[in-house]
Amino acid sequence: MNPNMPYLRDSYKQEHPLEQTITRLGRAVENEIVIVSQRASREHAHIRREGRRVFLDDMGSTNGTFLNGERVLESIQLRDGDQISIGDVSFTFHDPDTTTRETPFPELEINLEAGIVRLNRRVIQLSPKEFLLLAHLQKNRGKVCSKDEIGRTVWPEYQAGIYDYQIENLIRRLRTKIEEDANTPILLVTVRGLGYKLLGKSDME
Repeated sequence: MNPNMPYLRDSYKQEHPLEQTITRLGRAVENEIVIVSQRASREHAHIRREGRRVFLDDMGSTNGTFLNGERVLESIQLRDGDQISIGDVSFTFHDPDTTTRETPFPELEINLEAGIVRLNRRVIQLSPKEFLLLAHLQKNRGKVCSKDEIGRTVWPEYQAGIYDYQIENLIRRLRTKIEEDANTPILLVTVRGLGYKLLGKSDME
């Protein structure tokens, strides 16, 4: 196999190189990758290559194709480490070329209305206070939020005020969920003496 060829690795550690422009996945033996599962459709999904980019498409399957635990509703570009589930079978997408590139800036998506947070397209679970803190930082993205401001927003039920250690503990817990290394934060940073701010990729350019 070409060492730079993207591939899928199944739960048995077997590698399936994505050599074709379109790799078909499904229950039928004609597919390039045969899915042995009654919950898989005959031609369940396609993985499509366009140059260096690789896309996943569900082909109108009965039980759906899932990427990182969420149903695929439209064509979506795959990234190294993505988890694909079809029926009872799971694959991990690997793109060897990714390791030769600069480490990408973490992609944090915050849907305030739906209460959903994704890190690199994977849903992460936050406590109500963690979500309130992140929502406040998101609304003020790139701006410094003081501890007093955070305390009033996250703990409105406590009119007497919040101790610094409570805010610091909440910041620490949130960092463990949204940072690759909570000890070296690049998304949720401390501005010494002033407070905290949430950064995005555009803030670093």
